[in-house]
Amino acid sequence: MAPYEALYSRKCRTSLFWTELSEGKFFGVDLVKDAEQKVRVIRESLKAASDRQKSYADLKRKDIEYQVGDKVFLKVSPWKKVLRFGRKGKLSPRFIGPYEVSERVGPVAYRLILPPELEKIHNVFHVSMLRRYRSDPSHVITPSEIEIQPNLSYEEEPVRILMREAKELRNKKIPLVKVLWHKHGVEEATWELEGSMKD
Repeated sequence: MAPYEALYSRKCRTSLFWTELSEGKFFGVDLVKDAEQKVRVIRESLKAASDRQKSYADLKRKDIEYQVGDKVFLKVSPWKKVLRFGRKGKLSPRFIGPYEVSERVGPVAYRLILPPELEKIHNVFHVSMLRRYRSDPSHVITPSEIEIQPNLSYEEEPVRILMREAKELRNKKIPLVKVLWHKHGVEEATWELEGSMKD
């Protein structure tokens, strides 16, 4: 039922639903019973909707498990002063590794054997930060190539500006620059606001 109907015990009088309204008279126990019945109906409807959404989500959900000795990549996040649409070039995340799983700490946490240059980072990670090692390691980047911070982020550095352009809106122009980033190819260059690159 609609919130209006639950609150006032009658249908909402709109142009879509026009009906004769009569004043419902409730006294004492009847009023409490009516309210309890409405709350029961609302709870059942909410539970049915929640169960339906859960069944949809469960179809796509799969539990990921690793065994001791498996090799995995570790996810790291780019960080810099300019926001490049929230993602790195070509919408792909970045991983370092692979590293070996030394222990399963909990149902969704694993301990990794990390190299000495990552000694400042805690070696237990949630399963969402790990990706299974594949046979083609062409995209592997070592931590020494990108200076990994203790919070598993790294700073991306611009190398040079490739192009300049002005985006025209109704009443103003926005200056943009195409930036080539360190450790990225020309195909991963992104457009940034010219003012943000001066920081």
